[in-house]
Amino acid sequence: MGRLRTPAASFVVPGSTGVSSRTRLRVTPADAAVLTEVGVFLGALAAKDLSERARQRPGRDAVGWAERKRALTGETSARWAGSITRATHDQWTLARRGQAEEMAWLRGEIKRIGSRLARPLGAKADKRAGVWAVRGYAGRAEWHAKSRRLGVLRDRLAALEKDWADGRVRVVRGGKSLARLRHHLDQSGLTPPAWSERWRAARMFLTADGESGKRCGNETIRVDEAGQLSIRLPAALSHLSNAPHGRYVLDACAAFTHRAEEWRDRISAHRAVAYRVHLDASRGRWYLTASWQRAAAPELPLSVAVARGVVAVDMNDDHLAAWRLDAQGNPVGEPRRFPYDMSGDASHRDAQLRHALTRLLHFTRRSGAAAIAVEDLHFKDGASREQHGANRRFRRLVSRFPTARLRARLVSMAAEQDIAIVAVDPAYTSKWGARHWQRPLTTATRRTTRHDAAAVAIGRRALGHPIRRRTAPPPHDRRDRAGHRTAQAGVDPGSREGSRPRSSGPRTGSAWPGNGANAGDQRAQDRSGHAVEQAPWPQGP
Repeated sequence: MGRLRTPAASFVVPGSTGVSSRTRLRVTPADAAVLTEVGVFLGALAAKDLSERARQRPGRDAVGWAERKRALTGETSARWAGSITRATHDQWTLARRGQAEEMAWLRGEIKRIGSRLARPLGAKADKRAGVWAVRGYAGRAEWHAKSRRLGVLRDRLAALEKDWADGRVRVVRGGKSLARLRHHLDQSGLTPPAWSERWRAARMFLTADGESGKRCGNETIRVDEAGQLSIRLPAALSHLSNAPHGRYVLDACAAFTHRAEEWRDRISAHRAVAYRVHLDASRGRWYLTASWQRAAAPELPLSVAVARGVVAVDMNDDHLAAWRLDAQGNPVGEPRRFPYDMSGDASHRDAQLRHALTRLLHFTRRSGAAAIAVEDLHFKDGASREQHGANRRFRRLVSRFPTARLRARLVSMAAEQDIAIVAVDPAYTSKWGARHWQRPLTTATRRTTRHDAAAVAIGRRALGHPIRRRTAPPPHDRRDRAGHRTAQAGVDPGSREGSRPRSSGPRTGSAWPGNGANAGDQRAQDRSGHAVEQAPWPQGP
């Protein structure tokens, strides 16, 4: 038989250090025209810089960075050139990381398909010597289709490996999905002018990095305490300035409501704050996003984070199943469910996630726990055709499950509430939770679901306790080596079974308290000649 996978140790997820806040800018038509012209001009320079970086080899990064920055400084300024080259470097690095992940995925798919093609048609999966053998394809038609797909994947891998060796990346500024939408305007309901407006807005560049020690933390895009927004124009567009030193002051005022006090403290101390001005072309609205970096919070040890128990959460595609567990691993109270809807556009899905996580954090604060236990899910290989080829419904469910976004939002939102996030290994939590906890926790007035039982298993693993409620009694031949007959609460519970404390009074169950003064006298075991006896017992012939 195959062995069970050993679960990895639980750990406390470090909190995020980057924060941001966004507000709407109610600009006038004149301000909108100036912002559009500056954004299109800088966006063209950013596209040119990205193209130049894509043609360079990875080894010339530092040298090429300095050359590209000097070339852009003459047309803009040193700070605008630094922001453009930094954004180009981040975009190039992200594309390289995507290439590495795609190559790893292609190699895994090629290996899986090749192993299944080598098996006979209709062969069942069996395990020999502890290793699972893959099953063969059902028929000749499926085998032929998969062999053709194997050739396509090999060609993709070869082209990708060549790009990786040459240091070439393929990036579409503005987004690949929006670029492909140009060929399907009849299906999207957009007109060519509307698509062009979105394309131009997506390719604009109005991002300035912060700089500590400068006025209000940013010399290029400056927002003072009164909310007045001004932009240092590039050298080629200095004729648009309406203020000294080549600056343009907008009539609109920026008012941050989220993290306003923290933002005000930073600009008052002239600490670095990065700004990004962007246009939502579908709504015709301008937005300003401020971002900065805070000091990393000290990481709590796992024992300290779970000292007051945890709120265990089982993440599903339509709800969060949560249950409060005390420090001994026992479920407390009733299970909670926080639903969300993943249909609709991206803004609706994001709002649903934020609302569900907000309710979860409020429930954690009310329950008195200081940590939330979640599974460390990634689903990188969960949507593979070769793993769940026949179960298309499950593949779609895994594909739309927002694991990365939900985990990132939970970590950032929990840091604001001083709540620790404990990540546990997801191995066998649903299966063992349903086996050991679903039936015992089901009562006449409470129907415990499989997801609720999985939440209990997640919480017990985060606390360091075994998922099983009890262990079986030891066999008779190992009674001398076995310890306690059951393992209830965990590795080191607060109290455990021991010898019964000595009670006052007689140690016999037939005597009332205060009676039988000699009940505890050990001499009573030898009845002959004892003082309590009146006469010896006569024995007949």
